Amino acid sequence: MTTVVFNRRNLLAAGGTVLATGVSGLLLPARAQGIAPTPSMSGGSNNYRKGAPTVDRIGKGGFWMSGTVRRAGDGAPLANQRIQIWAHTTEGQEHEPQSHGATLTDKNGVFRLEMPQIIPIFGQPHGHLAYDSGEFMTVFLRPVMRSAKETSLEAHFVLQPA
Repeated sequence: MTTVVFNRRNLLAAGGTVLATGVSGLLLPARAQGIAPTPSMSGGSNNYRKGAPTVDRIGKGGFWMSGTVRRAGDGAPLANQRIQIWAHTTEGQEHEPQSHGATLTDKNGVFRLEMPQIIPIFGQPHGHLAYDSGEFMTVFLRPVMRSAKETSLEAHFVLQPA
């Protein structure tokens, strides 16, 4: 049989636990929060062009933009989701139509699109990506490369139903 010792230290520790978790924390089972949705990034929508065409490649290629698209909560991969990509590259500026293109995710929620090498603008080499198809909330991302010499960049979306 277990003996419970009531001393000042044990009572203070128990009281602190109740204050920290609240009474409901002691009565309800723990619940997983799931995967939180990706928030839009500041500047992510700069030079966005609604309805950019789905393409096999932007320009002559040489640089790879890739990532994943998952559902908020359970993290399930989302197939056939349209991701628009644009950037300031060796072949054009990010506001020009030829610098924009879109691709679809595969059955595992993965996307990959070849494009010209990204070059710095305003001192930062960066890309722009958007999910804007309507089934989920719109998200704009603006990932920054560590170096302008990199030849790939990843961005990952976790989408919340609209």
